[in-house]
Amino acid sequence: MKTVTDFPRSIREVEDMGIVMPDGTRLSARVWLPQDAAEHPVPAVLEYIPYRKRDGTLPRDELMHPYVAGHGYACVRVDMRGNGDSDGLMTDEYTAQELQDACDVIAWLAAQPWCTGAVGMMGKSWGGFNCLQTAFLQPPALKAVISVCSTTDRFADDIHFKGGCLLGENFGWGAVMLSFSSRPADPALRPDWRADWLRRLEANPWLAPRWAAHQARDAYWQHGSICEDFARVQVPVLSIGGWADNYMNTVDALVRHVGAKGIIGPWVHQYPHTAVPGPAIGFLQEALRWWDRWLKGLPNGAEADPAMRAYMLHSAPPDASARHRAGHWVAEADWPSPQVTAQDLHLGVTADGGGILGQVETSGFERIVSTAQHLGLWAGEFFPMGLNAEMPGDQAPDDALSLCFDGPVLDAPLSLLGAARLRLRLASDQPLGLVVARLCDVAPDGTSVRIAHGMLNLCHRHDRAAPEPMTPGKAEEISFDLDQMAYRLSPGHRLRLALSNSYWPFLWPSPAKAQLTLTQGRLTLPLHQGGDSWSPPAPEAATPWAHRVLRKGQSRRCVETDLITGARALCVLEDGGDVENLSHGLCTGETLTERWEIHPDDPLSARATHVWEQRLSREAWRVRTQVTAQMFGDASHLHMHATLAAWEGDELIFSRDFKEKVPRRFV
Repeated sequence: MKTVTDFPRSIREVEDMGIVMPDGTRLSARVWLPQDAAEHPVPAVLEYIPYRKRDGTLPRDELMHPYVAGHGYACVRVDMRGNGDSDGLMTDEYTAQELQDACDVIAWLAAQPWCTGAVGMMGKSWGGFNCLQTAFLQPPALKAVISVCSTTDRFADDIHFKGGCLLGENFGWGAVMLSFSSRPADPALRPDWRADWLRRLEANPWLAPRWAAHQARDAYWQHGSICEDFARVQVPVLSIGGWADNYMNTVDALVRHVGAKGIIGPWVHQYPHTAVPGPAIGFLQEALRWWDRWLKGLPNGAEADPAMRAYMLHSAPPDASARHRAGHWVAEADWPSPQVTAQDLHLGVTADGGGILGQVETSGFERIVSTAQHLGLWAGEFFPMGLNAEMPGDQAPDDALSLCFDGPVLDAPLSLLGAARLRLRLASDQPLGLVVARLCDVAPDGTSVRIAHGMLNLCHRHDRAAPEPMTPGKAEEISFDLDQMAYRLSPGHRLRLALSNSYWPFLWPSPAKAQLTLTQGRLTLPLHQGGDSWSPPAPEAATPWAHRVLRKGQSRRCVETDLITGARALCVLEDGGDVENLSHGLCTGETLTERWEIHPDDPLSARATHVWEQRLSREAWRVRTQVTAQMFGDASHLHMHATLAAWEGDELIFSRDFKEKVPRRFV
């Protein structure tokens, strides 16, 4: 990535600009803006998240915001209330208070003498979510949005549920936020840091049980889901996603329903100028083009860009830590694309009992789906962040445990762009259950790469807002979409559909081992006929942050088998080490361990244990927090326990235990 140091306008930085909300709560902002903005006002670009501008997102902030500011913008990075150096307390994600604060911040920015009155909002993940949700509320000064790795539907496409199935990441993210929100403000900016810290610790919510309790798409999830009324989003939206991330469906939804422009590349859950797998692109140049058009009114033609620009992955060996993916960019002027046609493949059985995908419909077969509970250990993370084997690995071990239907060996490339749809006729012997479909690229050597996956909680087969258990033994027609994809299979490879009713630890297992009886199926593929290409700019950024490594980190990820009990476990260590910020002297570090354990024959043996530690220091000042979280289940309830402890120096100053259980109504 090219480092840029010379910009059209010289900038200055304000490390702690106070923005006071109507209720008196002071939010802390870090601001980069041109030196002469008071004489020559500029539009403002807001990024508004809970991840701590002083340390958490500082490395990426310093790459992005000075770059954009140097081209004539005021870049404003705000800590949400109850986080970082801001006042107040946080109670949940995407609350009405959070979104009202965003609207109030936008109004405050627009009224500043150094601002033209035009404000844009950008963000990744949480920031990508709340900029869409803020656009839904239509604050007058908000003129455009850039949303990266986000969602339009908090129930269908976030870290809590997918296809109505409870994600393991619901528990994992609950532990993350309990840990992240346990850290104090920086004493260099907040003389009242200690009293404020104790208030935060006392109020810090354990959110995983709250989220898991809403097992239908109720009012809790409807709030903040812009799909409730897409028409309310009136500002131009640039939507960006990655194929290695599980928010890839949002780009399609926004392009279809709000007229957004979409870019989706090979990336994990990161901004695309720094993300792996490569190729990275010049995200900041694309962002400037967007802001120049919609915040400055410059006629650069951004409104005429292709509706969808997608990186089509090519067949390659499986690699859970891929630094680069072979492929090519396609540009679709219209979306849905007229270059995509539907092809139906039918599930069938050969004379020797093998599963096939063919163009001729077959009937009269009966196959059982009753998979081992540890199937899914090669699925990868819900939103991988980097190279530590977080992406899907070789699917062959999971394929071996699945019911597979294989297409013929290809004699020509097969290009797919869009979402496949799966229709099945099946019966279950249990009222609660799930089905998972993985579309895979199988190479001549037998290795298997996941192209896309989809899943359905069978209780949600008719209505996500009003789930109902299956009637044991009764066959029903079900259908669901797999995730969006852009993928070209090579000649000599074949397409595989792998079906299972377990997917650990990506999904929390059903309470009883179920048997699904499958008697019919059809897979509809989106075939891409080829079209225009796109050549994105090369990545650029401002000067990286100045820091010193005090202690190197380490990472480990392994699958364990207990040879005595037969239990399987995915074990993760992510030790970020410790670093010192050379600009303001704050030293930070964090360490995470995860253990996801299950027995192949017993869904009630599932247990997750996460331990998070956060460390902050400067000279003689030193604080530390630790979160230990566990989840397990019995036939009727999900149990989620956590302990939050905090130390000042070597003295334990706070400890709190959480013990909650959630009725299993539909999971």
